[in-house]
Amino acid sequence: MLKLERDRAIVAAVAAATTNIDWLTNDRIEALTGGHGMLNLSVIAIADVLAAEILRGTQVEVKFANERRQPVDDLLAKAIGVAKSAGTDGANAALLSAVMLYLAGAQAQVGIPAGNRKLGATARMIAGVDRCGVAAIPTGKMNNKISGFPAVLAINQAMMAGALSPIDGRKVPPGIAAGPIFGHSTLGEDIVFPTMAERGARIGAQAMLDAFAGAGILPHAFSAALFGAAAILEIIHPDADVAEQYGPYGKVTSAFVAGSTAATTAGLPPELHFRLTGIAVPTGRLIGDLGLILKDIGGPSVIGMMALNEIIQVFEEFHRLTDPPLGHLCADAVAMFHALLQPGAQPHEVAERLAGQRIEKSIDPDTTMLSMNTVARKATNVQRGPVTDALILASEPRRADALYRRAVRAYDDLTAGRPLADVVRALDEERQATVEQRVGAHIARLTGKPAQIRLTRIAPAARRESKMARKWFVFDAAIDIELTLDGVTTSLEGFVHELAPKVARGEAPELAQLMSLAAPLAGELVVAANNIANVTVPAAMAAALGLHDPAQAAEIAEGAAYLSAGIPGSKARAEKVALVAQRIASAAG
Repeated sequence: MLKLERDRAIVAAVAAATTNIDWLTNDRIEALTGGHGMLNLSVIAIADVLAAEILRGTQVEVKFANERRQPVDDLLAKAIGVAKSAGTDGANAALLSAVMLYLAGAQAQVGIPAGNRKLGATARMIAGVDRCGVAAIPTGKMNNKISGFPAVLAINQAMMAGALSPIDGRKVPPGIAAGPIFGHSTLGEDIVFPTMAERGARIGAQAMLDAFAGAGILPHAFSAALFGAAAILEIIHPDADVAEQYGPYGKVTSAFVAGSTAATTAGLPPELHFRLTGIAVPTGRLIGDLGLILKDIGGPSVIGMMALNEIIQVFEEFHRLTDPPLGHLCADAVAMFHALLQPGAQPHEVAERLAGQRIEKSIDPDTTMLSMNTVARKATNVQRGPVTDALILASEPRRADALYRRAVRAYDDLTAGRPLADVVRALDEERQATVEQRVGAHIARLTGKPAQIRLTRIAPAARRESKMARKWFVFDAAIDIELTLDGVTTSLEGFVHELAPKVARGEAPELAQLMSLAAPLAGELVVAANNIANVTVPAAMAAALGLHDPAQAAEIAEGAAYLSAGIPGSKARAEKVALVAQRIASAAG
């Protein structure tokens, strides 16, 4: 063992672990900078560009003006450009840019008829992509995915059956059927448009809910409402004023009627609330406006729609607790983006507020903040700006503390003669205990009953014999969980490979609620390789102290990390970190 003083050893291990941001995770985040896998870095880049421009004073309003170009066009062009530079294709860039600008306060549409501008259509034209129609747009992948076709089909079937419009078009007198006599009068605004909006949105949203279920997907309320609204807005006058029974004249359009009905049909709450600010928005308006954008936007892909679902986590009602693979992390950036745009917002105060909320509510605070920091720093490879700066400010204190604590633990244990494998395993056991305690507290809050949860087994090869399945537990996880709720203990053995299929087939309905309560524990741990600090920091310390060469330290650490090394890749990263730590230690000597 090298005679390396404690402070120098800790600096060596922490500095080595942070030399390259890619070395703190097993997720392939370099690929994300090219748009491969997910588009979260594009979303963050869009947020940075838009925040910088808007805070500089550029107006986001879509104006009903007799002009070829408005400031909002320039904002869209810059946002779409930076998204494309991150590997996002035109249709996805248009969608994500339009939605982010909408959340910043831009209107989805303005004006009738000459000078009419729609945010989605404008983004599509600037991106230079074709419109495709709602039927061809996919939902985000939820293991399976569907498209807007069920909503379009159901609405068109109702239309052909005479069940969509309250008026039979055959009876509309010639000369009245087309133009302002129909479109801007009692017939259109008070009777046909709102009735078709209500009926169509209800039919379309329900069709999407049924289609999700038929594809083996838990019905996704937001997507069902969005596609239901978008599908009927392809047919009716999408921005017509409607009768005052729906709201003040000139303030409520057919899009709002469609959005409200679709949201109600899908079971969404009447209001949604922005994270950090608590600002409330009517759900019907949000769904109607996003439906307008979606119907005009072009042909986004599955990962574009997945990124949209991540963006919508800016609302408290849609926000997830778990820490997913890093390709899915952009909701914090969108929350930061929205909060920074509020009058009087101070970046350090917003950053502190985000950090406090995320640490309080997350299942594993170290992983949450390490992941936020990793993604924000990686996003600076694409674009730097107010949002990434604030995210780093929010997450850096906890990241530094998390790495320091691991380095101290590794130094103390290794210098006391404890084997490296034992040090790594102990760190993963602490990680497991943290997740168990915080998931148990979450269950207690949900149910109002005392709750405890324990992971009693996590191992590879639950049902497969392939070399990969036997080595890496994530690919075939054998998970057993013990849940105690209000003094009653239930053993959930074979949670993933046995009980989940059984409950999904309706064979064990008495376990359904318990499975849902326990799922966050399993969900957090099967993606634990999003944070490999428990592998890299101890390996670095062992190499810095001369206990093992870098390759050996990395192999031992990966083998002992029963949670953090759930997928391949941590050994290669740990070896690089250990080599840097060894060189820092040598220089220090």
